[in-house]
Amino acid sequence: MDYVSALLPPVVMAAFFIGLVVTIVKSQGGDNKSKEDAAVDAAIARAEAVERPGAPSGA
Repeated sequence: MDYVSALLPPVVMAAFFIGLVVTIVKSQGGDNKSKEDAAVDAAIARAEAVERPGAPSGA
């Protein structure tokens, strides 16, 4: 029975990791893609709009 207790944690972690990857892949594209793209575009626009004091502009 020692082999069962030794193999159980890696098997559980592998199953969790596979589930995580499947969830990430399923959430890409489709109906969520436009929302994700809009969120990324908004974040980039906010980052570009903020200028650091003392930083050269137009570099």
